[in-house]
Amino acid sequence: MKRVLLLVATNVAVMLVLSIVVSVLGLDRWLTAEGIDYLSLLWFSAIFGFGGAFISLLMSKTIAKFSTGAHVIDGSEGTTEYWLVQTVHKLAETAGIGKPDVAMYDGPANAFATGAFRDSALVAVSTGLLQSMSREEVEAVLGHEVAHVANGDMVTLTLIQGVLNTFVFFLSRVVGFIVDKAVFKTERGIGPGFYITMIVSQILFGIIASMIVAWFSRHREFRADRGSADLLGTPKPMIAALSRLGQIQSGGLPDSVKAFGISSSSGLAQMFSTHPPLEQRIAALQQA
Repeated sequence: MKRVLLLVATNVAVMLVLSIVVSVLGLDRWLTAEGIDYLSLLWFSAIFGFGGAFISLLMSKTIAKFSTGAHVIDGSEGTTEYWLVQTVHKLAETAGIGKPDVAMYDGPANAFATGAFRDSALVAVSTGLLQSMSREEVEAVLGHEVAHVANGDMVTLTLIQGVLNTFVFFLSRVVGFIVDKAVFKTERGIGPGFYITMIVSQILFGIIASMIVAWFSRHREFRADRGSADLLGTPKPMIAALSRLGQIQSGGLPDSVKAFGISSSSGLAQMFSTHPPLEQRIAALQQA
């Protein structure tokens, strides 16, 4: 119920902010004079902005399993699988959430958590991670992923993405209308200038939105690291796991779940990276 109220409140807040901005700038009167129903455009932007984000969230477990080839285990497959399931369920109980599904997949060292609900999430671990880390280090990584679930990071990130999608949809179309009328001098309806400007604006605003999402994701990683330390009662295993990640090849996650992994691939510009540098994460745990 709390999350439903959060979704409704966020939608209302976004609509209110956009309405105020449009009124202050006088765009509502201009759009109305040009025969454009800006309120309908607002609703259109919010429905598509939040709708796409929440459809992706609801399908996240299915998409993650399909894109990584992860298969859910129940612990009966072997001693390693049994330990994984029991460890994740123990951490989940300590965190006060429902028992997540546990999955394994073939790939470089990494792990991720996803799912729309705290009590029915998915925690997946790669074979590369299991082969390159000690059980204490793997447990710390699992604690990190369980902390993501307990913190509600999937829903929060979806809300942020929905807000940004709404702004991108709305502002790109408003800019398209303005340029089409002021520059291309289209007198009736909309001309090619609208579509050209709208597409270019949507790309540019989308890039800015991606930077904001990445910024939030980086801050969220520090919280999950701290959450792992709290679940295990000490930051040492998480520090060891992060140090190990710096020594081995990690990554290998598709874009659909990359932000929810324990580590992202290097080489990305820092402002677009979903994860802070490992040395910063280690330093934060050492100072905590």
